[in-house]
Amino acid sequence: MSNKPIIMLQVRSILMLIGDGWSSRAIAKHLGIHRKTVESYRARILLSGEAISALRVMDDAELAKVIHPKTRDVVQDNRQMDFKARIPGLRTELHKTGVTRQLLWIEYLREKPDGYSYSQFCDLLTAYLRPLEAVMHFEHQPGDVLQVDFAGDKMSYVDTQTGEIIECPMLVCALPFSSFKYVEVLVNATQEHLFNALNHCMEFLGGVPRSVKFDNLTQVVIKPGRYEQSFTDISKSWAVHYQTQLMAARVAKPRDKPSVEKEVDLAYKWIMAPLRNHIMHSVKQINQAIRPLLDEFNNKPMSRVTYSRFDRFKAEEQPILRMLPDVPFSYKHKTRGKVQKNYHVILGEDWHQYSVLYQYIGQEVSVIYDLDWVEIYLGFNRIAIHTRNFKYRGYSTLDEHMPPEHLNQKEVQGWDADYFLGKAEKIGSGTVEALKRVLSSRPFIEQSYNSCLGIIRLADKVGYPRMEAACRRAIQGIRVNYGIIKTILDKNLDKLPQQEEIQFSLPLHDNLRGTEAYQ
Repeated sequence: MSNKPIIMLQVRSILMLIGDGWSSRAIAKHLGIHRKTVESYRARILLSGEAISALRVMDDAELAKVIHPKTRDVVQDNRQMDFKARIPGLRTELHKTGVTRQLLWIEYLREKPDGYSYSQFCDLLTAYLRPLEAVMHFEHQPGDVLQVDFAGDKMSYVDTQTGEIIECPMLVCALPFSSFKYVEVLVNATQEHLFNALNHCMEFLGGVPRSVKFDNLTQVVIKPGRYEQSFTDISKSWAVHYQTQLMAARVAKPRDKPSVEKEVDLAYKWIMAPLRNHIMHSVKQINQAIRPLLDEFNNKPMSRVTYSRFDRFKAEEQPILRMLPDVPFSYKHKTRGKVQKNYHVILGEDWHQYSVLYQYIGQEVSVIYDLDWVEIYLGFNRIAIHTRNFKYRGYSTLDEHMPPEHLNQKEVQGWDADYFLGKAEKIGSGTVEALKRVLSSRPFIEQSYNSCLGIIRLADKVGYPRMEAACRRAIQGIRVNYGIIKTILDKNLDKLPQQEEIQFSLPLHDNLRGTEAYQ
């Protein structure tokens, strides 16, 4: 193409050869460019009015002004000026939820029926917006900031008891300098689970960065703002515990934390996608499956370099992280409740009920809890302690808190042959045999449970050695039941020596006929 621009080195070569008297055809053949291109530049040189020698001593910028003179400004028509004036408003509208370019174009045509077509509208809008959407490059310092965000999509597990699919949020943390990443799935996105996961993140890093930047999470930020943010008490307590600073991205500004935004996308590809067909049954099981994938990802060499995220983190970032505190952060909640008629206290956060001694029914109590334990106090006295259970509307009940009649009912509900034989095995083999005969003595096995219970309770009363001796004596008879064993114990027959079996046989004499007599 004759109008295709050429580089300044070629222009200077043309100047030199023209000065030496070469023809356009010879120059084109020598430089390997089209003859018409050479003629075009020869004409520009002549039109410039400058001598060849003067052009040859100019620098590239001056020579370019001569060879490529500035074209006259294009006069904008009224339609173009009107569209340019609309750009700020169109840019603002595009950031609103659900607003598309097609919708803006339809509204534009209503106001200006002779306006641009849809394709021209989009092309011009893109051309005007491109300089306004410039991305700034950040030079991150090692150990300076940890960026934190929740992934938009969630992982899930199947509840083994109900078969329900439970969705769980996924937290992603990234150090921008090394791109080293930490991922954890949470039971839910409440404050205590979030900051417990951040505890795990700090342990994973082996140190604490100088600051932690969050998206505008309600668990962390009370009042978002462009210049100042207000943080929740628990987040400030966590930051003081780990001696780090809290930061928050501006509202609707994902580019304030580009590193973690990118890591979220990579978490989808390298962690969530490989586990998409795995059926798991708890958050703990999900996190156990995530960890090897996370380690593999962090140790994978990055593109265009020979080292991995872990290599760079270990060499340049981990050594300058601040030391971890002696114990992880633990935030204890405190609330009050009333002991219900079922001698349980309701923890309203997940409506789980925890038992206390039934004698405290109706009392006002204090409940202090964290992720691990639930402690119940009456005044300054702790009256119950339970392992924290997050099962929604579930129950945590200790046997020692139950009234006697409830405990008996619980025992009845758990009775079966294995239950009683298991109790008998602790006493002895004679007791096991006695209970087997009692269990098989009734048409319906359930009818024998009370007899078995009575025998077990007799053993608790008289001791295992006497019960074992009584049962060994009882099983020598035709029948075995509770009454027989109790009689043996009441009359102290179990203390008598066991009667040895009498071995009886007829004496040999001549009057006995042998088998040959019956042939």
